[in-house]
Amino acid sequence: MNAINRRSFIKASTAAAVALASGAAAALAADAPARKYKFTMCLQPGVIGVPSDASRIIGWAVEYGFDAIEPQTGFLQKASDAELADYLGQMKQHGLSWGGAGLPVDFKGADTGFEGSMRTLPAYCKSLQRAGVTRMVTWLTPSHRTLTYIANFRLHARRLREVAGVLGDHGIRLGLEYVGPRTSRVNARYEFIHTMAEMKDLIAEIGRDNVGFLLDSWHWYTAQETEADLLSLKGSDVVMCHLNDAPLDVPVDQQRDGRRMLPCTTGVIDMKAFMNAMVKIGFDGPMVAEPLGAEELRGRSAAENLAAVSAAMKRAFALVE
Repeated sequence: MNAINRRSFIKASTAAAVALASGAAAALAADAPARKYKFTMCLQPGVIGVPSDASRIIGWAVEYGFDAIEPQTGFLQKASDAELADYLGQMKQHGLSWGGAGLPVDFKGADTGFEGSMRTLPAYCKSLQRAGVTRMVTWLTPSHRTLTYIANFRLHARRLREVAGVLGDHGIRLGLEYVGPRTSRVNARYEFIHTMAEMKDLIAEIGRDNVGFLLDSWHWYTAQETEADLLSLKGSDVVMCHLNDAPLDVPVDQQRDGRRMLPCTTGVIDMKAFMNAMVKIGFDGPMVAEPLGAEELRGRSAAENLAAVSAAMKRAFALVE
């Protein structure tokens, strides 16, 4: 067989194989039950006591039934073109998408810290854009020792507007999380944003269309909000979600942020209302378990924690009607 004919044969054979695989995948998809939701079950290792390891997270996600993975930003910043192409190929092979990366900007402190971290932000965003990451998230401290509410509000609006501009230049959305527990703000002189309504005000003041919510079931519960509050949002308003449950026999205004439970563990948080509200508004992003301080994950192996978190997340997803 001459070289030209050989290339033609290989090209035709490859096309046939791809078509066959596509047809098989389409047939399997046709037989599978249609999902009632658009969001994904995302693996974020660090918050569940599992090492943040770029070389293992794909395998863990596949083994334990996750749909998405947290971007391992250290790896993405250093990966060669070939390494990144191989990594993205593995993700595609297993049908995995990206979760949200953390925002590496000191926007709460002194001007020098903010300005210094802003100088490195474009390069960080470029490495995420190169990998196809489109979501970044952070949280707001719900109080301040010296700044009044309005002074702190103006500071956050100005700085986060600048942050969002850089992210927008790289096709990245920014999700902001309010912190709901009363116990997280009572010891500082001035309260700050700790409800959905207040966060809406800040997002409006920032005035960038790539800024929305990192919405957390724990903070929704501890802010004593309702399903109606969730339904006041559009799917496009939410960049990412955290799922948790709360300890039993603790009044809501005494709940402490570092003492959470895996979702659907106690039933204190109305996860059914939360999950179905996210379906109704059309949220299509990653959902992450964030059981900070959960006793059921302490002193256990990575495999045990992955299995426990996967099972809890699947219980929450099964609540979708």
